[in-house]
Amino acid sequence: MNVVLAVSLLGMCALALCGFLGRTGRTTDLAEWAVGQRNFGTLAMWFLQAGEVFTTFSFLGVAGVAYAGGNAATYAMVYLALAFLLLYFIQPRLWRLGERHGYLTQADYFTQRYGSPLYGKVIAVIGLVFLIPYLQLQITGLGMVVGLVTGSTASGRLSMVLASVLTAAFVLWSGIRGLKNSAYFKDVLTLGVMLALAIAIPLHYTGGLGEVFRQVHEVQPQMLTVHSGERNRMWWTTSVLTSALAGGLMATPHHWPPLMAAGGPRAIRTNNVFMPLYQIALMVPITIGFTGMLVARPGGDGAGDPDGILLTLAQGALPGWATGLVVVAAAASAMVPAGAMCVGISTLVARNLLPARREAARMAVNHSVVVLAIGLALTLGILRPGLLADLQLLTVSGFIQIVPGLLAAIGRRRLLTAPGALAGLVTGEAVVTWLTLAEVETHHVNAGLVALAVNVLVAAAVTALFPRPAASPTMDDALGAREDREPYGARGRKTRAAMTIEEGERP
Repeated sequence: MNVVLAVSLLGMCALALCGFLGRTGRTTDLAEWAVGQRNFGTLAMWFLQAGEVFTTFSFLGVAGVAYAGGNAATYAMVYLALAFLLLYFIQPRLWRLGERHGYLTQADYFTQRYGSPLYGKVIAVIGLVFLIPYLQLQITGLGMVVGLVTGSTASGRLSMVLASVLTAAFVLWSGIRGLKNSAYFKDVLTLGVMLALAIAIPLHYTGGLGEVFRQVHEVQPQMLTVHSGERNRMWWTTSVLTSALAGGLMATPHHWPPLMAAGGPRAIRTNNVFMPLYQIALMVPITIGFTGMLVARPGGDGAGDPDGILLTLAQGALPGWATGLVVVAAAASAMVPAGAMCVGISTLVARNLLPARREAARMAVNHSVVVLAIGLALTLGILRPGLLADLQLLTVSGFIQIVPGLLAAIGRRRLLTAPGALAGLVTGEAVVTWLTLAEVETHHVNAGLVALAVNVLVAAAVTALFPRPAASPTMDDALGAREDREPYGARGRKTRAAMTIEEGERP
């Protein structure tokens, strides 16, 4: 076993150990496992949210986009900054609703706000369909990282198996608290590695950071702008808009349990004010991508897989043990988000798709789904790594179709009926699937935005044709002021809305 692989495997075990230590006692309640005591402070929310946002794509994919497409990679920084701006306004409202009505999942919101268990189940199914390939992407990316630096496919597979087992184990043992602890380890290590790479790689290959951009300007000046081609200005603009809306309007289901774990709106707002600073770290993989252009031009002799350019350059500039730390940071950027996705998937099933009346049965379903989800992702990652490639392309475009229904119900009065919002959602998902899988030409406009326009039109039309009775109250009005004074979790009791979500009955 070489030094790089040894350091990598030890690092994965250290991250898992941090996750195991997050448990504070025996957990027999799904709510405690998924959202803790709803008391995470600003610092905990910072690391938890950063742990989910900074994935293997942020670590390797952004460098690959910069290497192949130049300045187009900056879209990742822009959309994340815009997403946190939107989250500053929307998350406190969602948190208050969640505390009042006992939300654990995204589907709980739609079940309660629209008074429609069917709508909630459809949202849960969509979450499963798009999260499974995203989970597989994390595991496959981790195997690619280890396989590339060791030159061994077997080592890559070994790391995938070990990381999957460790992630499933600490998530099952500690739940959301384990994710929080492992996120501390991941973010501290990742920021340290990024700082080292920002200095070492440009210095080794070009003589310094300033030299990178000076030489790129001389050799390929068009790469310093968003230029024509596959990733042109239309692609950049619509990709920014699609990703910002999906991330900033809570369309991704695995981000809901961490939000519900927050201690209050103040911690949420403070976190969203300062989280954009974290995205400065994305300049490091972008700079490394530019350095890769100078070392091995894309499409030319010596060019390799764009997603592996960061690791390739790191191997040439760093000693083996330091390269191992880079691999650990990349692996952590896969394991922590993968853990969050496992929590998101399992709570959707145990809470919304297969709800059991007894808490022990509910926890058994939840834990079984964690094992099944990560086992399926691992199996596909090893045996059929390209099987879900098309679904991976649909992930963000698919999740953004949830946005109209979410925004329409966030106020005191719904703007759409349940049939209208549901019709728009189904139509939007059908359109984005057709556009993506049939490879329909959209002239570089993100397929998710095209489908979103159809989604909104259908939802508005169905709502206009089949309006709800004028006197129909919203869920807030129906539940009454008593539950506003005694929210779920504040005094240890469940409101009627919380029990309604669990029972799957219409209020």
